[in-house]
Amino acid sequence: MNTADYLLDTAEDNRVALIENKCLHTYRDLREASARVAAELLHAGVKPGDRVGLLGNNSLFWVAAYLATFKLGAVAVPFATVHPAETIAAQQAFVDCQVMCTERRLQRRFAAALSSTPLAFVTEDVLEEAGPREWPDTPHWDTRQDAALMFTSGTTAQPRAVRITHRNIQANTSSIIEYLDLGTTDRMMAILQFYYCFGASLLHTHLRVGGSLVLANSFVYPEVVLDLMEATECTGFAGVPSTYQTLLRNSTFPKRQIKSLSKVQQAGGKLQTVLIQELVQAVPYGEVFVMYGQTEATARLSYLPPELLHTKLGSIGRGIPGVTLRVMDESGMEVKPGEVGEIHAWGDNISPGYLNEPEANAQKFVDGALHTGDLATLDEDGFIYVVDRKADFIKSYGYRVSSQQVEGCIVELPEVVAAAVIGEPDLVRGEAIKAFVVLRTGSQLPAEKIIGHCAARLASYMVPKDVVFIDQLPINAHGKIVKTELRKLATPRESSGQGKLQ
Repeated sequence: MNTADYLLDTAEDNRVALIENKCLHTYRDLREASARVAAELLHAGVKPGDRVGLLGNNSLFWVAAYLATFKLGAVAVPFATVHPAETIAAQQAFVDCQVMCTERRLQRRFAAALSSTPLAFVTEDVLEEAGPREWPDTPHWDTRQDAALMFTSGTTAQPRAVRITHRNIQANTSSIIEYLDLGTTDRMMAILQFYYCFGASLLHTHLRVGGSLVLANSFVYPEVVLDLMEATECTGFAGVPSTYQTLLRNSTFPKRQIKSLSKVQQAGGKLQTVLIQELVQAVPYGEVFVMYGQTEATARLSYLPPELLHTKLGSIGRGIPGVTLRVMDESGMEVKPGEVGEIHAWGDNISPGYLNEPEANAQKFVDGALHTGDLATLDEDGFIYVVDRKADFIKSYGYRVSSQQVEGCIVELPEVVAAAVIGEPDLVRGEAIKAFVVLRTGSQLPAEKIIGHCAARLASYMVPKDVVFIDQLPINAHGKIVKTELRKLATPRESSGQGKLQ
């Protein structure tokens, strides 16, 4: 089945699909909008296999363009609107789109950068055209065809374009719906952009079950989002660690205890255990699902059932339905409980590989398995605990130090909103641990207290040498911390451990 049909076929026409700027868009509206965009893409000469760029925030137009592209057998290429024009131009030159579906305001902003390649542009004006449009017929469909090219987050390397097939999307969507038990009454507060695989998974799952999504394109003012969540009676919320760090330590979210909120999803990186505990307390009427995934796996790979948060706190759980996860050593053997190895994954949601990256494919996709690059251990029950990314380990006094463990210790201090640590060359230590810390608004927590807290809780070789206070951690388009940017921030004034970066 074509993925556009898979996502749209179940919902009744009069049910609300999207809530955008107080406008209610039904599934009938969404189907008609998708048909209009499909007609315009056909008029522009789009054929099966052609690439169609999507450049815009979450909206009826973006979703319609996404679905229309699938329906025509073309390949959707979502671009992150937060990137500078030269980055979008470079990505577009790499994937070579035939058409760009973009908001008018963004067309003006990016047109000059994109002028080096011949592109047709389709804007939201197409939704205002008069007359009905026919939804193309696709009776036979090979789900092994590419449906989308999704750019990775690029936290440790340059982003790559991941090939996502129709089968990948449908398999992952079905798995997520099963373990979250989603249905027509579920309404998601969507603050994550759909150009990000986590955000796209929220769109896929809620459309498939005939649920709805409330579109909020900014998280700059979290109180506005919380007000909207309450006003629209959202049953679901999803975020990455930086989202919850802000909500739990710098907003009124813990005090609101929103009664409609029944399913809270966390993925996109490790949320420290102390914050998971605070999150559980903040949603007494709902369940918290801690999940793990990668763009190369379409979205999700594992989840921890909410009822196990108290006994398996810190675990990413086990594979979701249809996914097999194993922790393997360098010789390709499964590790024993307590040993450290790399997470490998198998399932119909695993991408066939990166676009035009044969060397990277040979390392990442091996004999049908995805080598995630995440190091982990497991317990006697088979529950997996991520230790760190391979690239984020620090070598201090000859010991391998998990940056996530140090960060978790720092975040135990209630004045801390977020923390990230890196290693810097040091003649004595090999690598000295430097901590970048974001404090609650108005907090005056001294660096010495942070270092002392770590010294009381961690081995001596894990204690930060320096603490740098920073207004916010650098994050990428997916909301993940970019440690390569932190390494560029070192200045001489930080050596005392008292530095403050703006």
